[in-house]
Amino acid sequence: MKNKIAAMGKGNFFSLLWIFLMFNYLYCDLIGLMDSHLLQQYLQGSVDGLKIDEGFLLMAGVLMEISMVMIVLSRILPYKSNRIANMIAAFISTAVMIMTLFIGTTTMYYFFFALIEIATSTYILISSYAWREEEVGDSIRQAEVHSQIG
Repeated sequence: MKNKIAAMGKGNFFSLLWIFLMFNYLYCDLIGLMDSHLLQQYLQGSVDGLKIDEGFLLMAGVLMEISMVMIVLSRILPYKSNRIANMIAAFISTAVMIMTLFIGTTTMYYFFFALIEIATSTYILISSYAWREEEVGDSIRQAEVHSQIG
């Protein structure tokens, strides 16, 4: 697996993980809308006592935008900025997901998705922290070898 990640480049690999994370966020929210008890609360503007107002929705949008922008930034930022951006975004994503487990009632499906989301963002955090500049050169060399072969 390490060779595949090296061949694709760490930035591209992180981008792929952010895409995976976004799909998990989206499908968890979509499934939540199928939960009639939760849907009723959404329609009333309050979920387990948490008011769903414009401010709440703006903050939710900002949190989702962090993950969406990381899909792009992971591919285009240079090594040092990429590493820092991934660490910050993954830390925020992990912390927020952990905090959501302590708000209101946690359903089984939400807990399932939360575990995947926390594991993925934690992996991005640890992996970006461990990412060394030498690996940037290795991935470029790997890509050059693959392009010559293919």
